[in-house]
Amino acid sequence: METIKRVKVGLVGAGYVSAYHARALRSLPFVEMVGIADPDEIRAQALATRFGIPSAYPSLEAMAEAQPHVIHVLTPPSTHAALALQALDMGCHVFVEKPMAETVADCDRMIQRARQRGLVLSVNHSARMDPIVLKALKLVWNGALGEITAADFFRSSDYPPYAGGPAYPAHFRAGSYPFQDLGVHGLYLLEAFLGPIRHADVRYYNSGLGDPNLVFDEWRALVETDHGTGQMYISWNVRPMQNEIVVHGTRGVMLVDCYLQTISLRKTYPAPKPVQRILGAGLNSLGMLFKVTANTIRFATKRLLPSPGIHVSVVKFHEALRKNEPPPVPAEEGRRIIALLEGVSQRADEDKRRYLYEPPPVQRPRILVTGANGFLGRALVRRLREAGEPLRLLVRRPLPTPPVNDLHMVYGDLGSPAVVDQAVEGMEIVFHVGAAMKGGPIEFQSGTIWGTRNIVEACERHGVRKLVYVSSMTVLDHAGHEAGVPVNENTPYEPNAGQRGLYTQTKLEAEMTVLAAAAQGRIHALILRPGQIYGPGTEMTPPGGTIAIGGRWLVVGSGNHHVPFVYVENVVDALMLAARSELPNGAIFQLVDREGIRQKAYIEWVRRSGRPVRVSYVPPWFLLCAGWGVELIGKILRRSMPLNRYRVRSITPLWPCDCATAYSHLGWKPQYSIQEGLAITFPPKETQGPPPAKP
Repeated sequence: METIKRVKVGLVGAGYVSAYHARALRSLPFVEMVGIADPDEIRAQALATRFGIPSAYPSLEAMAEAQPHVIHVLTPPSTHAALALQALDMGCHVFVEKPMAETVADCDRMIQRARQRGLVLSVNHSARMDPIVLKALKLVWNGALGEITAADFFRSSDYPPYAGGPAYPAHFRAGSYPFQDLGVHGLYLLEAFLGPIRHADVRYYNSGLGDPNLVFDEWRALVETDHGTGQMYISWNVRPMQNEIVVHGTRGVMLVDCYLQTISLRKTYPAPKPVQRILGAGLNSLGMLFKVTANTIRFATKRLLPSPGIHVSVVKFHEALRKNEPPPVPAEEGRRIIALLEGVSQRADEDKRRYLYEPPPVQRPRILVTGANGFLGRALVRRLREAGEPLRLLVRRPLPTPPVNDLHMVYGDLGSPAVVDQAVEGMEIVFHVGAAMKGGPIEFQSGTIWGTRNIVEACERHGVRKLVYVSSMTVLDHAGHEAGVPVNENTPYEPNAGQRGLYTQTKLEAEMTVLAAAAQGRIHALILRPGQIYGPGTEMTPPGGTIAIGGRWLVVGSGNHHVPFVYVENVVDALMLAARSELPNGAIFQLVDREGIRQKAYIEWVRRSGRPVRVSYVPPWFLLCAGWGVELIGKILRRSMPLNRYRVRSITPLWPCDCATAYSHLGWKPQYSIQEGLAITFPPKETQGPPPAKP
C-alpha cells in the first residue's frame, strides 16, 4: 500500500454522525473532503455548505467523479456492507461506522474484498477511542486496580421522535436497531477491559414507558471472558442520561463517566475500614469537583470536543493510513463483535414482528376508532361494543391483554401514511379521536397534523362514507372574547395560535384540514368541538383557567370563572348521533353541558372526594408580569418560551356557551347534568366504587 500525501475523502450519509466525521477531517491538514453523498440531496448540500465540502451527490456512484481515496460509510447498518464493497471496488480505503455490518457473512465479504484489492478496511469503534476510556485502559494495564474481575457498562439514550410522513426513521424500523446502535459499544468496551468475549446472553424488553415506535427500549447483557464477567444495561427510559463504565479489580474499583470525562478510583488504604471509606469518599469528591470544573472550562473554550471518541477515532485512522500502519481498529475486531450481535439482532427483529402481529378480524369491522386508548376513545369503544359493533382500533402499541374477538387491532403511529391507510381500508365510518397530548413540536406535528392529514387522505382514497372528527374549543379566540357574549360554532378562530401553545396550534391546523377537504367534496365529515371533557379517570385534571406546576394548581384569578365542562358519556352520545345522522358536509357542533360550574366549586368536588389537591389563587397581573419576564428571556435566548402575556390573557375559560345547533340539528340531549356527572366522577371518599349506570 502506497503512502498517500494528500488524502481525498468522501462521506456517504449526511445524518447526525456525519458532522462529527467532517469536523474531525477538517482538523487534519493532509485531508481534503471532496464530496458527500446522500439520497436526500437537500440534507447533503446543507452539510457540504456547513463544512466547505465542494460537492454533494445523490449516490456513492455519482461521487466517483471526485476520485476519492478514502470513503467514510455513515449510513444505517443495513447498507454498510453494500456501500463498503462498492467503495472498495472503486479502489478506496474504507472507514465504516459501527456496526461493521449486519451479518458475519457480510463482514467476511468486506474483509476478503479489502485484502484482494490491497486496501484498508476499518470500523469506527469510537467509544474505545474516547480519551477518558484510553486513560482508563492505561490505568488498568499499569495495574492500578490489580487483577480485573468484572466490568459493567451503563448507557441511557433517546432518539429523535417520529415527525410523521412517509420517511419513517431508521431507528424505529427494526427491533434490533437499539442494540446495533449502542449495544455494539458495550460489547467492544467490555472486550477492551476483559478480553475477547466467549459468550454473551442478551435480553431485551418492552417497558411500555417510552416512545411506542421503539418496541424494545430496555436491553441487558451478561458476557463471559477468560478474565472475568461483564454486564451491560442500556435504557431509553433512565434519566438523567448515563454513559458509564465500572471496572472491578482486586485492589480497587474504577468509575469512568464518559459524559463528564472523569475517572474516580475507590482503593484500599492502610487504615481501618471506616476510615478508608471516609478517606476514599472525601478524596473522590474533591477530585470530582476539580475535574468537572476543569472539563466545563475545556468544553466552554472548545478544547474538549463533543463526542471526542469519534474525533480521536477518525484522526487515528487517517494518521495510521498516512504512515502506512495498521488501523487502530482492525476489521477483524468489527467482525468479532458482529458474531456476537448477529443472532440477537435476528431474534429481536422476529420478536418485533410477532409483537406487532395483527391477526385477521373474526368479524369484518366497518368502523374505525383512532385514539382508542385515550380517555374519550375508551368510552366510545365501550359504547360501540355495547351496541354490538365489530370495530377496528388504531393504537400505538399492543394492549396488555389480548383483544377480544370483536376488536381488530392495527398498531402504529397516526403520523405514518402507510399505517393509517391500512387502518382506514374497508371502513364505512371513521371516528378520528386521536391527537398528540404531550411532547414537543415534532410529536404534535406527527400525532395531530400528519395524523389528521393521513386520515383525510385515506378516507378520500377508500371512499369512507363518513368521518367524525373530534376537535376542541381551544381553536377559538380566547383573548379576544368579550365577557358575556355567547360562544357558539361561529365564534372567531384563534388569530394567534402560535402564541397559545402546540396543542392549540396543531388542533386548529387539523380542523382546517378537515374543513378544507369537506368543502372540496373530497370527504364527508362532521366536526365536534367539545369543551373540557371530564369523568371517572380525570379526577386530578385541573379545571380550565388553571396552571398545574409541581403538584399545585395555580388558578388565575379568584376562581369564579365558569368552565365549559362536558361529561364524557354526553360526548359519546354526540359521536353516536353524528355517525348515523344525515347532516350537511363540514357541519360543526359545539358540545358543553347545559349548566356551568365555577372553578372553586369544581375544586370543592375534588376535595370532598378525598383527593389531595394544593390550590393557589394567583392575580392575573402577577402572571402577566411573569409572562413579560419570560418573554424577555426568550428574546435574549432566541427561543420559544412556555409562557407569554398573550397566553395569560387567553387562559380565561370561554363562557357562556350556546349549544343550540347541537340540540336542534344533531339532536343532542345531554343525558347527564353537570351535577350528575360530578357525582359519578367524585363520589364521597367513604362511598367510592364503580360509577352507577344511567337508567
